Amino acid sequence: MTLAGRGAVVTGAGRGIGLAVARALAGAGAAVVVAARTRGAIEAVATELRAVGARAWAVSCDVTDLASVQALARAADTHLGHVDILVNNAGVSHSAPLQKTTLADWNRMLTVNATGTFLCTQAFLPTMVERRWGRVVNIASVAGLGGGKYITAYSASKHAVVGFTRSAAAEVAGTGVTVNAVCPGYVDTDMTRESVARIAAKTRMSPEAALSAALETTGQRYLISPEDVAHAVLTLCVDAARATNGQTVVIAEGDAHP
Repeated sequence: MTLAGRGAVVTGAGRGIGLAVARALAGAGAAVVVAARTRGAIEAVATELRAVGARAWAVSCDVTDLASVQALARAADTHLGHVDILVNNAGVSHSAPLQKTTLADWNRMLTVNATGTFLCTQAFLPTMVERRWGRVVNIASVAGLGGGKYITAYSASKHAVVGFTRSAAAEVAGTGVTVNAVCPGYVDTDMTRESVARIAAKTRMSPEAALSAALETTGQRYLISPEDVAHAVLTLCVDAARATNGQTVVIAEGDAHP
């Protein structure tokens, strides 16, 4: 799977899934702009990628802010020449019973996970359509296809990402651009560890029991690796994926055992 000559932007690229995706795209030959709010983290990622021969740049961005997203688009065009691939990975999680979910919690989930995806796609999609080639991959979740206890706000935001993906895909059908979503279960990331720690603190379970309880909700036996998710993203970005549009790729469990 080669992406030689392609330019890619990955949001939320400072750690976890975003870091794994940036590595995978660069490993396939793409030039990559890594974006996140934390400048130090993405500078470290860009430095790592350049050290192995990739072309990579770090650009700070808050995906919930229109001006910041527009600045990212301008910087990406400058660095890459053209953006062929956008991976909307920036996101946050939250868990709490419905009655303890505040309006601020709700708004944060929707703003980061859904509005951020909308703003970034809106910024990068037009030039992809003009060039008659493009790949947008949104990192959603199995929570965007079903429900579960204590994740009303998070699940609603990921359902929004899935609905957005399908509708945007319908608009670009036949243009050479595709819009798809990857829906993983629980992934071995800092975000998951933070979620499990919250569950343990609220329920007085041990961290191990809290993790088992979380995995049970998705039918997983163990955590998915970020690399498994990155491989799914890469598969959707290559030329051969031209006919895959508006799809939700579910990753309920990784290939590698713990």
